[in-house]
Amino acid sequence: MTYKKLLTVLLFVLITNPAFSAGSSGGSGGGETKPVSQYEIAVKMIDKAKKFEKKNKTDKAQKHYKKAIAHLLKHNKKFPADPDTLNYLGFTHRKVGDYENAEIYYSMGLELDPKHVGINEYMGELFVVTNRLDKAKERLAVLKDCNCKEYKDLKLVIEGKKESKY
Repeated sequence: MTYKKLLTVLLFVLITNPAFSAGSSGGSGGGETKPVSQYEIAVKMIDKAKKFEKKNKTDKAQKHYKKAIAHLLKHNKKFPADPDTLNYLGFTHRKVGDYENAEIYYSMGLELDPKHVGINEYMGELFVVTNRLDKAKERLAVLKDCNCKEYKDLKLVIEGKKESKY
């Protein structure tokens, strides 16, 4: 092979291989890719589980909720005291029928953020399902000034006009 051909091949390899492209660290777009967090993986699992529920594929939904719990627990261990993580831990436990742990996680989240809209709604729904309407109304009272969908949804559940997400 001539020097000119060798140089052309080498140049082609350098240009087309992202590991050698200028400014690249091996990923596309020239920037470093951020690793996906356990939380983000869990949220994707939860979204899939919800889709399975809509299709009445409850076994598949349950499997995804349980996988989400595992990812959320890992995330919570690394980043404790995050109300959003605690909200999802409560939500996923509630979805698999573990109301006791759901309430624990919701309570922990409310300790950190008493006005957390999602936690207040979901905990209110948990109270409806466990026949504690007085407590559900307390959660509704916290949401009354939020002007949000969560207030309206919880109010309908308490009034029996909407089925709980349980």
